[in-house]
Amino acid sequence: MDSKVNVLGSYEHEVEVTLSYDEIKTDIDDAYKKERKNIELPGFRKGKVPMQMLKKVYGEAIEYKASESIAQKKFWDVVEELKLNPISMPQLTDIDFQMGEKLFFKVKYEVKPEVEVKDYKGIEVEKPIFKVKEDDIEREVTNLLKSHSNFQEAELIDDDKFRITVDLNRIDENGLPVVGQGQQDMLIDLSETNINPAILEGVRDKKVGDDFKFEFVDEHYHGEELHREEFKYSGTIKKIEKIVLPEVTEELLSKISRSKAKTLDEFKQQIRDNYSSYYKSQAENIVTNSLLNKVIEQNDFPVPPGYVETILNNLVESEKENAKRYKTPNFDEKGVREYLKPRAEWTAKWQIIMEVIASKENLKVEDSDLEKIAEEEAEKTGISKEKLVKFYKDSNRSIGLLEEKVINFLKENANINEIDAEQRAKEKKDKK
Repeated sequence: MDSKVNVLGSYEHEVEVTLSYDEIKTDIDDAYKKERKNIELPGFRKGKVPMQMLKKVYGEAIEYKASESIAQKKFWDVVEELKLNPISMPQLTDIDFQMGEKLFFKVKYEVKPEVEVKDYKGIEVEKPIFKVKEDDIEREVTNLLKSHSNFQEAELIDDDKFRITVDLNRIDENGLPVVGQGQQDMLIDLSETNINPAILEGVRDKKVGDDFKFEFVDEHYHGEELHREEFKYSGTIKKIEKIVLPEVTEELLSKISRSKAKTLDEFKQQIRDNYSSYYKSQAENIVTNSLLNKVIEQNDFPVPPGYVETILNNLVESEKENAKRYKTPNFDEKGVREYLKPRAEWTAKWQIIMEVIASKENLKVEDSDLEKIAEEEAEKTGISKEKLVKFYKDSNRSIGLLEEKVINFLKENANINEIDAEQRAKEKKDKK
């Protein structure tokens, strides 16, 4: 077998392969045996046609048909022999089969381009510090207690500790209902923190059977363009219920805290710790995303389209599985594919850059790294460490671990500036 690799571009290679007829004779014979099972001739039942007669009548068709699949099979033999690294589906671009003589073919394939990654140390990024507010703690306590509330029918709405059932219609400038924009028996919890203040003002001091109106203006940005729309509604109150929070007992606290708190103070501390842990996680995610985005921006390069397509297919398949699992109706594969395309391109670039950085900085995943994780998982799952290590190797867990090492390296070598998240949000709002 003769083979030759041609470099067509930064990420596009082509391999030329020439095989003598003797080198593919076994594969040709296998093709005859396979086709023979489905062929019949006058005087011979299906699968019983003599081989010499089969070759005489159908030999040319069978061998030419087999040559393409043989070429595809032999390509992977060449990949292993020459240690090639195709990163997407290869394409058979040329084939020349001469019966009894030779098989020549060309396959075009993508490789990860050689990228000179630079300026990945000393990157300036901001880390938002989110502060846990006592108001948030109190609100969360109330929300959790509300899930165990009782409701007592009432006649008058005198504060926001009510839920109401209403018939609601959007109305135009003349006070007439807008067709198709009404809802019957709508349940509104007036104690929700995101309730529109106009609704509270409209129903205050109202009784069952009373009509009410409210209006508000919705302003939001599409890019840098401000959109403004006025909404007017009229409604009728059909039912009023007072929200009665349950008595705070040790039994109730144990239930809603999953046996982690017996007193109200302990419960609040649990919520505070949860908020703190969540905020720290979010801050780290923001730092990581900002850091990786800047690395990619500073080292942009043409990414192999086939590699992007492979990643995109995997992302879409994952979304399909999620849609099945959660029984999402009318899964829009075309729309999902279009939405995920930028993410696939970003991921392709990051994977290539990540491996270059790992190589330059001599970052590797050793067996000891997998064994350490396996020991921790073995204690939790009861699965032996050896089985877990084998599973990690078979499932390419080392790729994820290598990515973690590279990200940690980038963070250790970055200039991370902590900022007050609330203050920064206020500054951005004031600019608008």
